[in-house]
Amino acid sequence: MAIAEVTIIPIGTESTSLSSYVADLQKLLQEAPENIKFQLTPMSTIIEGSPPDLFAVLQRLHEASFRSGAKRVSTSVKIDDRRDKPSTMDSKLKSVEAKLGGER
Repeated sequence: MAIAEVTIIPIGTESTSLSSYVADLQKLLQEAPENIKFQLTPMSTIIEGSPPDLFAVLQRLHEASFRSGAKRVSTSVKIDDRRDKPSTMDSKLKSVEAKLGGER
């Protein structure tokens, strides 16, 4: 399982608000046929899945803002692909929480 952090910024829109674009992207993730898990954060979206599934989803997300009227789109992606043992969004958080003594 790989984990990607993606931030998509539509540029050349009629408003400084981007929440409608973010909502559209979240709907795309909810409807994705790929086997993914995702989590919206205040600054980005975290997506978990196989590398081929992630890349397919990321391409659709990048293109979606153009279809919604953006004239330019800046997409930043960070991928953590660990192959020595299984790694998920939940396992990464639990590892840190365990080192904190279960505090959160």
